[in-house]
Amino acid sequence: MSTAPSLAPPTAAAGPPASPGTTPTGPEAADGRGFVPATLDLGDLVLRPWSPGLAVRGGAVASLTAAAADPEIALWNPLRAADLVQARACLDRWAAGWENGSLGYFAILDAADAADTDAADADAAGAELLGTIALRWTDRADGLAMVGYWLLPAARGRGVATRATRAITRWGFESAGARRIELAHAVDNPASCRVAERCGFPLEGTLRESFRFGDGRHHDEHLHARLATDDVIADGTAGGGDADAGSGVRA
Repeated sequence: MSTAPSLAPPTAAAGPPASPGTTPTGPEAADGRGFVPATLDLGDLVLRPWSPGLAVRGGAVASLTAAAADPEIALWNPLRAADLVQARACLDRWAAGWENGSLGYFAILDAADAADTDAADADAAGAELLGTIALRWTDRADGLAMVGYWLLPAARGRGVATRATRAITRWGFESAGARRIELAHAVDNPASCRVAERCGFPLEGTLRESFRFGDGRHHDEHLHARLATDDVIADGTAGGGDADAGSGVRA
């Protein structure tokens, strides 16, 4: 993932009121700046915190393993989930990140069947997984975070990446106390560049050979960023389809 919402109450520190369409589900960060689990409702999409018990169609662990095998995800967002053991460990890391407020990993789900994602029989009642989007702190004390995401093939070209990125960015600013959110993607992945621009992340420069991707090569990356003080970007419309598989969050 670029690596690719809002809460109430925001955090222990004073902050703006929560945005509509979100439901808090966990404790606030003790330091007043952290990622607190919430459900983010985007209408036909819903973002829910990843956990080993999240009811995703086919099961959370198996779904991650299948995503890791997708060629586009394997190239631009290599997941440490090549088998069921690795996938479970990945989910445990993401859950631990939610617990300490350092990582905020959301499953992007089809809202048509997401209402049943808390059912006991995850394989039978789980929602369709469309992808993942996340924020992580790169400097928590300074309010600096990075956003990233990946999408499964069925979700590409539908504006899902754009809408989810707008939503999680708003959530990060309003509810987690982020000051600046960065998005980095390989120069050879121009679809992520278009998503960043639609979401109000201007291009700030090129990072030369800055990250080793799934092909084993260090690629140049474009660095985009938004500040909490930038103009708000509406998250209700896609602004065009995006065929992007994702950009990386490095976690």
